[in-house]
Amino acid sequence: MSEIETKYQIGVRRFKINWIGIYALYCKETLRFLSVYGQTIIGPVVTALLFLVVLSLAIGNERPSVLGVNFISFLAPGLIAMQVISQSFAHSSSSILMGKVMGNIVDLIGAPLSSLEVTFSIIAASITRSIIICIISITVFSFIVPIEIKNLSILVLFLILSSFILGAAGFIAGLWAEKFDHMATVTNFFIVPLSFLSGTFYSVEKLPYILKKLSYYNPFFHMIDGFRYAFIGSSDGSILYGILYLTILSVIIWYVAFILYKIGYKIKS
Repeated sequence: MSEIETKYQIGVRRFKINWIGIYALYCKETLRFLSVYGQTIIGPVVTALLFLVVLSLAIGNERPSVLGVNFISFLAPGLIAMQVISQSFAHSSSSILMGKVMGNIVDLIGAPLSSLEVTFSIIAASITRSIIICIISITVFSFIVPIEIKNLSILVLFLILSSFILGAAGFIAGLWAEKFDHMATVTNFFIVPLSFLSGTFYSVEKLPYILKKLSYYNPFFHMIDGFRYAFIGSSDGSILYGILYLTILSVIIWYVAFILYKIGYKIKS
C-alpha cells in the first residue's frame, strides 16, 4: 500500500502533455458535428449556395467588375469565407454552452487535461469543421462559377487563422453565455453584422473614407479579403498586414479563452 501511495499522487501529472487526452477530446468534438452533418456541414454549404444563386439571378451580368473580376467570381470566395467564420464560431460556442446546459461540462472539467489542452482540442475541431465546409463549398461552387485557387498557401493560412480566431472567440462566448438566448445575441449582434460589413458583398473601395478606414480595423475584413485574394489574386487591403494582424489577434483571443477556462469562469461554483 505504501508503494502505491508513493507512486501515484493525486494532482501530480506524470507527463507534460496529455497527447492521448488531446486526441480523444478532438475526436469526440469532431464526431459531435459529423454525427449531424446535415446541420453542421451541408446546411452552411447550401446557405452559401443560395446566396450565390439569388444574387446571381438578381444582379445578372449588369454589375461591373470588382477588383478586376466579374462580380460573381468576386462574391463566391467571400461567401465561402463567411460560412467558414460563422461555423467555426458555432462549433466551439455550442460545445461549451451545451455542456453547461446539459450538465456534462463536469466530465470535461474532471478530465486529466490542462486548460491549454482543452482549448486547443476544441479549437482544432472547429478548424476541422471549417476546412471540411471550405473544401465542399469550393467543389460545389466550381460547378456554377469559374473558381480557381491561385495561391494555395495563402488560402490555407487565412483559413486556419480565421477559423482559429473564431473558434477561440466561440469558446469565450460559450463560457460567458448561460442560455441559448445569450448565444443568439452574440451571433446576431456581433458575428453576423461584422461578417456582412467586412466586404463579403462589396469592395471597401466604394465606401466613404471614414467607413473605409474603420473597415481596416475589422478582423473579419482581413479574413475575407485574404481568403478572396487566394482565388482572384487581388485584394482591398494589405495581405501582409492582414496576416500580422490576425496572427496577433489569434494569440490574444486564445489566451483570453485559456485564462477564463483556467479560472473556471462561469463553469465552477
